[in-house]
Amino acid sequence: MAVMRPDETSAKPPGWETIEELFAALEAPLLGYALRYTGEAGLAEDVVQEAFMKLHAQFGSVEKPRPWLYRTVHNLALNQRRAAGRTVSLDQFLEADHSPAADPADPAPLPDEQIIRLEGIGQVRLSLETLDPRSRELIRLKFNENLSYKDIGARTGLTIGHVGNILHHALKNIAGELARTGVVP
Repeated sequence: MAVMRPDETSAKPPGWETIEELFAALEAPLLGYALRYTGEAGLAEDVVQEAFMKLHAQFGSVEKPRPWLYRTVHNLALNQRRAAGRTVSLDQFLEADHSPAADPADPAPLPDEQIIRLEGIGQVRLSLETLDPRSRELIRLKFNENLSYKDIGARTGLTIGHVGNILHHALKNIAGELARTGVVP
């Protein structure tokens, strides 16, 4: 057995990393790994942070921290997924308890949300103007009067299939116009 000199004790054994080095090397890959399980970036960040916190608490006793981190992220992400499946809506409790303390917050959208919605409605109206008159009429009958294809066909003299075809292409054109103007992705 070799005896270490005092100046050799600070040298790192091969393969040994600090928690900071592990974090720098593995944060992004672990976030991607956790995101595949959680489906949400915020949850994935929480899972990775928790895994590093657990590693920090027991860093001296973990022999292989890289595989340990991946296994821990895996387990924590699955726990998050299970917990999300057991999430209970507060609405059911609000229906049972009508006390003033149980009233939800103001349901009206925020002013910036209202502006975005109004701009979107304006863009939809503008894109409707790009359609031919027959397509606009079918859109009006379908969405303003809430008629079925059969009822629209009876009013316009078109077959149900033709009504469906015209509406399909009209809605496709509107969607394309909205995508082009940036209202929808």
